[in-house]
Amino acid sequence: MATYLLRRILLMIPTLFGILLLNFVIVQAAPGGPVDQIIFRLNNPGLTGGAVGRFSGAGANESSAASASLQASLQTQTNRSTRGLDEEFIKSLKKFYGFDKPAPERFWIMIKSYLRFDFGESFFRSEPVWKLIVEKLPISISLGLWSTLLAYLISIPLGIRKAVKDGSNFDSWTSWAIIIGYAIPSFLFAILLIILFAGGSYFQWFPLRGLVSDNWDSLSTMGKIKDYLWHIALPSFALIISGFASLTMLTKNSFLDEIRKAYTLTARAKGLSENRILYGHIFRNAMLIVISGFPSALIKILFTSSLLIEVIFSLNGLGMLGFEAAINRDYPVMFGTLYIFTLIGLFTSLLGDVLYVLIDPRIDFSRREI
Repeated sequence: MATYLLRRILLMIPTLFGILLLNFVIVQAAPGGPVDQIIFRLNNPGLTGGAVGRFSGAGANESSAASASLQASLQTQTNRSTRGLDEEFIKSLKKFYGFDKPAPERFWIMIKSYLRFDFGESFFRSEPVWKLIVEKLPISISLGLWSTLLAYLISIPLGIRKAVKDGSNFDSWTSWAIIIGYAIPSFLFAILLIILFAGGSYFQWFPLRGLVSDNWDSLSTMGKIKDYLWHIALPSFALIISGFASLTMLTKNSFLDEIRKAYTLTARAKGLSENRILYGHIFRNAMLIVISGFPSALIKILFTSSLLIEVIFSLNGLGMLGFEAAINRDYPVMFGTLYIFTLIGLFTSLLGDVLYVLIDPRIDFSRREI
């Protein structure tokens, strides 16, 4: 097992490199980079409200003196934007952002920096990317973990019960509830929860915005825990609606397959109790396919589902940060969040293999070819 884990960790290096390279090529081919956006704003000050204030601290490739020089140039170009931009100014702007170098050299510089977890500075926020990620990451991770854990805690017992009661009235009406849950998008369910429980039209049992209250620092330890759970409840339940439905059916079908196998009939013939058969023999085999979906469920929530939930509940996490960076072509933030998300995905997939072994020690990954 240790040898297999070592090989998997070593395989992460080319995988991570390939993902970064592919996205770097796509981004380079996409129009409207940061330089183009500043030029557009300088040429259209009436539409954008001016570019100087927003971009005065952008970039981390030059010294503070260069930044001050660029700031002065930005002010000059803003004043004369209606008469066109100087070629020298555009060249200095490209140099300031590092676009005076060829793409392969810029990619190599980025890779060397990322190996040290040095993501540079945000182009448009005047802050180190690492600081931004550290601020936003706990929000996204906590939201993803709580949502995934809740989905599993609800779906596994329900799926087992449906498998045992297959064809009964309980199985029928819960199947209808699951179908309805699967058909409801997370963001619509989030709006419904707000209307019902966050002061929308009925009850005001839960807060509408943020991850903690304004008086968080003044609360006791137990008070902070209660306040955090109070705020995370609605976003977490909003995220699990579709994942809970598919995971419940996966659990049911997995257990049904095992219940119908010959070893289950043999165990019954030997006089073993139903609970002993279910949890002593069937559970370990049936749970393998369910556990294998844990990494993908967590990554799905982190990558695809959390953005709209963060917007609706005003949770300023990595999803929102990455979205804003993509809109503004803030390349350091874009690739920094991609790097962190990819690492999380790779290590979570590795965690799935470890869980395989914990549930069924018969599995031997050391003999498996990667």
